[in-house]
Amino acid sequence: MREMIGLAELRRQGRMTWMELENGWVAAPEDILTALAEDGFAECKRELTTSRSDSRPAGGVWQGVDARTATVASAIWVNRPGWQQAIVFIDVDGQSFVDPGAVSPSGASYRDDGGEG
Repeated sequence: MREMIGLAELRRQGRMTWMELENGWVAAPEDILTALAEDGFAECKRELTTSRSDSRPAGGVWQGVDARTATVASAIWVNRPGWQQAIVFIDVDGQSFVDPGAVSPSGASYRDDGGEG
């Protein structure tokens, strides 16, 4: 996976934290989307879901393309009631963007092979 300078900066600033139990990032979705844009991804799709009675978005999806490399980045987020930040799942060209130091329950480092087993 290519170096993601914007996302690395969010992590360094403590504005993006890995949540191992969720296998996702705790962050403000707009911070993630801004970082992806700074890394060269132009937004091509953004949708919000509003399934709650309070009309607050329950989550959303974003997709961007880097026209220079044809790389695609996606972010899916889920808002939790009472949380200021969302759980965000990030994918770049079919690979999950995870905390490099994350360890699976089996003790092996997380790795996206594109399949099970």
